[in-house]
Amino acid sequence: MPISDLIRRKLGDVPHKPGIYLHKDRFGTVIYVGKARDLKKRVSQYFHPSRRMGWDLKFNALVEAIHDFDIHVVKSEPEALLLEGKLIKEFHPRYNVSFRDDKRFLMLKVNLQDPIPRFTLTRLRTDDGARYFGPFPSSGALRRTLNLVRHKFNLRGCRPLNPTDADYKHCLYAHLKNCTAPCIGNVTLEQYRMQVTAACDFLGGQCDELIGELEHAMKTASERLDFEKAAELRDLIADLKRTTKKTDKFKRLPYKLPVAMDPKAEVESLGEVLGLQPAPQRIEGFDISNISGTFKVASVVRFRNGKPDRSNYRRLKIKDVEGQDDFACMAEAVRRRYARLLQEARKKQRETRATADEVDQPITQELQKLVDEVSREARRRPVRTGDPVDLSLGNFPDLIVIDGGKGQLGMAVEELTKLGLQDLPVIGLAKEYEEIYRPNESKPIRLGLDHPAVKLLQRVRDESHRVANSYNAQLRLKLISESLLDEFPGIGKTRKAALLKKFGSVHRMRRATLEEIQSVPGFGGQAGELLKAFLAARTERPEVNIQ
Repeated sequence: MPISDLIRRKLGDVPHKPGIYLHKDRFGTVIYVGKARDLKKRVSQYFHPSRRMGWDLKFNALVEAIHDFDIHVVKSEPEALLLEGKLIKEFHPRYNVSFRDDKRFLMLKVNLQDPIPRFTLTRLRTDDGARYFGPFPSSGALRRTLNLVRHKFNLRGCRPLNPTDADYKHCLYAHLKNCTAPCIGNVTLEQYRMQVTAACDFLGGQCDELIGELEHAMKTASERLDFEKAAELRDLIADLKRTTKKTDKFKRLPYKLPVAMDPKAEVESLGEVLGLQPAPQRIEGFDISNISGTFKVASVVRFRNGKPDRSNYRRLKIKDVEGQDDFACMAEAVRRRYARLLQEARKKQRETRATADEVDQPITQELQKLVDEVSREARRRPVRTGDPVDLSLGNFPDLIVIDGGKGQLGMAVEELTKLGLQDLPVIGLAKEYEEIYRPNESKPIRLGLDHPAVKLLQRVRDESHRVANSYNAQLRLKLISESLLDEFPGIGKTRKAALLKKFGSVHRMRRATLEEIQSVPGFGGQAGELLKAFLAARTERPEVNIQ
């Protein structure tokens, strides 16, 4: 497989430092996350032709799919391991297996508000007022360090939250003098909390004194030719350093690892191709999904500065189209989306006009009441489509991307013109050759799959496709689940609607108690018992996956 100029150029800039790397396909999707002690050596191995004969089928498929890569340098290999696990959970790459489940790295937890505080191991950080240390990449080193801390600071290792005299009778920690036994009053609770606080300071990095003592003991053991003891102390020092070494706290997504290699450059490139100045910072993509004319839905996704802006995603059920007509569905989606934005802009414009005249004047109590009444009246007035509107007051995009060719684009342009939004830039993206269609232009633009503008448009189109398909599948699954109620003897539309209004879904109905079911009109007494037994006898229907 020949190496592209982009990869060859980037390989020359990869440093000989620890870190993580992300391999991406041609759509900018992360397909593999890996860590390395030496990024230069590790990443370069993927592109050595001499190694190709030794690749297995999975690795060969991975390398064939790599179109680009990103790197992130960290201070140490343990940090690389922590960041690798975090990013795998973030991106769910296709070629990663490890870390894709819910398992997390171990942490140490202690709550000083407990009656008798204790150190415990956990994998989940919660907002419970406790103090957490970690996560730690090496669970073995952490457990050995915790054992050392308990011995050094005479801390309890028993499990009861508030141990009593009965627990003390069976406690080896106290009998071996490893614990000061606050449970029987050997020390006061305040004295024991001071021990725990000292241990927290130690785990926070204040361990130089103990490491010095252990190193001196290791040298002494070595001079006495007690090499077994010296090796044990050496391993203990290594575990202690690995556990107490400070690591960076990673954000949800490191700032050097955008979803695309250079989103800003892609946006600028798209602006140059389409002749848009300034470049389109807000891009909205539309797609339609239906199964043989049923479950017709549309998706609206927004990208801001080349990255997904999920707070502005919208999903629409197509209401006015009969049968399978993607053109009409696209027209309805565009019409409803921008009619709503237009209405919001007009309301904001009227509210602004209603209050702007009195801003700089002293407002008496009577005048303030009058201003409030005018504002309320402005909000109640119906919105007339012929009113001129300041588009800057609305949440309008800088570019609209329609999934499809001339047909879908033509329907979108027609609807925008009816709304008076004909000046909004809109294009169509045809999937086969990634051709860009523009209004009133007979020939499409072909840029090639490697062009930055095409990569950005592909991500917008693929995200809108994903959202539309997932919504379609969700509606189908909901209908399949609700149809289960039709099998219950004697149920009609009214009683079925009452159940769904109360519980929302059959899944929640299954988890409801008998008393909750009997509280629904029409299901008191024996009817509720029969429905509860009916639902318990029916297993969950499998989910519907749409590719």
